[in-house]
Amino acid sequence: MLFLLTLLFRLLPGPRTIDDAYITFRYARNILDGQGMVYNLGERVLGTTTPLYTGLMTVLGSFAGGVDAPFPWIALLVNAFADAFTGIVLIHLGQIFNRRNAGLASALIWAIAPMSVTFAIGGMETSVFILLMVATFYLYSAGRPVPAALAASLSLLTRPDALLFLLPLAIERIRRIVPSRRLNPHPQPISSSELLAFFIPTLIWTAFSTIYFGSPLPQSITAKVAVYQLPAEAAFIRLLQHYSTPFLGQLTFGTVWIWVGILLFPILFGLGALHTIRKFPGSWPMLVYPWIYLIAFAIANPLIFRWYLAPPLPFYFLGIFLGVERIARDVKRSSISRVFAAAAFLLTLNGWTLKPDHGPNRPAPKMAFIELELIYEDIGRNLQGKISSSETLAAGDIGALGYFSEAKILDTVGLISPEVAIYYPLPESFYEINYAIAPDLILDKKPDYLVILEIYGRKGLLAEGNFQESYKLIEIIPTELYGSKGMYIYIRDERG
Repeated sequence: MLFLLTLLFRLLPGPRTIDDAYITFRYARNILDGQGMVYNLGERVLGTTTPLYTGLMTVLGSFAGGVDAPFPWIALLVNAFADAFTGIVLIHLGQIFNRRNAGLASALIWAIAPMSVTFAIGGMETSVFILLMVATFYLYSAGRPVPAALAASLSLLTRPDALLFLLPLAIERIRRIVPSRRLNPHPQPISSSELLAFFIPTLIWTAFSTIYFGSPLPQSITAKVAVYQLPAEAAFIRLLQHYSTPFLGQLTFGTVWIWVGILLFPILFGLGALHTIRKFPGSWPMLVYPWIYLIAFAIANPLIFRWYLAPPLPFYFLGIFLGVERIARDVKRSSISRVFAAAAFLLTLNGWTLKPDHGPNRPAPKMAFIELELIYEDIGRNLQGKISSSETLAAGDIGALGYFSEAKILDTVGLISPEVAIYYPLPESFYEINYAIAPDLILDKKPDYLVILEIYGRKGLLAEGNFQESYKLIEIIPTELYGSKGMYIYIRDERG
């Protein structure tokens, strides 16, 4: 029933594809078109952080129409089944810890959680990554080290931040080698099969990407570090809010609930984690992972995109419900855990809307907003065929725009355009929000078209006299996204 419920809550909204997912789809489409793993034809730049998911989209796309494959629907179906299997694995994790009800409650919330549904229907790799991560912990806890090693390797090829759970898990695996009367009476040597299961996939990809791209490191990682300007505490505050509202209680009780949640949920998690680790010492990597994740991202302080918030949630849910079940057993009131799970379910449902104000008119999570993507899709479709193969389109959000226009893209963030890096960081005066397009980048590279959300250039590019002399504004699309005055489309005057 939970498996089917999870599928239903993803199929019901239909695709509401997020901009970054279109980048992966364009890589897959170019591979199927015989152009290689490239974003712009002839430019070998690794602009995606998810090679495994790109390969999966390519393989499935080859059976579903090739270059004309409906990638948003393919991604949704893959992600829906991945999330459904994640729920099943959570139940089995609960059974391993003798707390099946905690596993059931975690799977129930995961089935409907807007933070999981949004990125499943959004076409991102998040669902597949989380399944591989949860499966790694389960297989390891179940005493199956070789499949666990393979799942771990595949998770690393799905997202590089898999290292945040692989490192503590590796420490625990090494601990199991060392004999100890109390902690490890039956040591488990690492077999050659276990090592090969982990290293063969990663080494194959590392060798290929080094030869093909020149480096196994995605260009997008270094690009995002340079272009966004944030307060030093921005990531920490965002993550703290997230960990304070796992069941979206703030939507029902207001922002005061964040302060309640700052204490309530970490305490419940701590109670459950400590009890579980005492009985099952090998569970500590899984139960410290949400906090390693928080610390690592708080220190790195990247711009926290919405999908960055999903990976710790299954384990955070499980830890919280383990804590609730511990309290229920201590006071001998089993109804406490059932009431808590029911309340969490109802609070989480409040994160849904029956009629979104944009996109498909079907029930969907409130946070699954794709207004910007729809604007870029319209622009891309209108520009398709109008831009020749020798001309360049510059933009700061390249997913939907690049996918539907099929134009050669100059990415002003630098995800697929390494030459952009020298223009950042910009002086603080250029920023109205956390991102601004570098004026010298446009003036030097002279793209034939520029699509820009007005706020990206308000204090910099659009105020530059040389830019206004060189480019002609041909259309303004009304939008107030991010406080903007519209979406502007420019063409270089030299064209005509």
